[in-house]
Amino acid sequence: MFNYTYEDLMIPCFQAIDNLGGSATISEIDDEIAKILNLTDEEINYMHDNSTTKLKYRAAWARTNLKNVGYIENSKRGVWSITSIGKGVEDIESVDVINRARQMKGKKNKKDEDLEVLVENPEMDIECENDEYVWKDEILEIIKKIEPDRFEKLCQRLLRELGFVNVEVTKRSCDGGIDGKGILKLGGVLSFHVVFQAKRYSGTVGSSIIRDFRGAMVGRADKGLVITTGIFSREAIKEAQRDGATPIDLIDGNELTKHLKELGLGVDVQMVERVTVDLNWFENI
Repeated sequence: MFNYTYEDLMIPCFQAIDNLGGSATISEIDDEIAKILNLTDEEINYMHDNSTTKLKYRAAWARTNLKNVGYIENSKRGVWSITSIGKGVEDIESVDVINRARQMKGKKNKKDEDLEVLVENPEMDIECENDEYVWKDEILEIIKKIEPDRFEKLCQRLLRELGFVNVEVTKRSCDGGIDGKGILKLGGVLSFHVVFQAKRYSGTVGSSIIRDFRGAMVGRADKGLVITTGIFSREAIKEAQRDGATPIDLIDGNELTKHLKELGLGVDVQMVERVTVDLNWFENI
């Protein structure tokens, strides 16, 4: 079970970014929160839905509230950082950040009522982040229902779109844990032979699967790649990055859906014009 609410994660979230030097990516923040709270693997991997864990989902809302009170901000590239206001907080645990976030939300809703127009919503970008889980879940549910060989063909198409060449799906009867292979060329000069494994998984891929895959790829490739519809345990990630061993890259369900969206594979993205009113501009005129 994962019993922490998003409010419980607000202070650890701020501390995580601070521990990481004042800026961090989402995955780095989530990993650091797990360290701060000393979470077990079961808590870290406890699923919220098909595409994300409880930790990731509620940490996203923790960032929302910290942003609303002005303590953190995010760039378009997804890097979160502590603002000048946040840097002025000497002891985050002594600040009633939860009530401040609630008050900010209340003030914002009151201004909306007074203006009776759509004002810029400071939560919108994080709400969109959480809304992504809806379409991601839909994609993953579809993929999980297709035949294994069709999933392998999907991975083959994905790798080709990502720049791999000579991508082949191996025969299932003698793959030894390897579902396919290809070549990745860098700058038209360097080439890396890559083997991949495609796992339709609803749960967590453990470290034993990574070890077995590495054993199957010995002498057959420069790098390995495991693609899953599920998630990787913390130990699986460590095993994939183990020093002295053949490197293995990992694509979980969340990354898989991102790639499909970016490449337009089975996903149709419609851009809708949105006009907002900047309330602060009018107040300061």
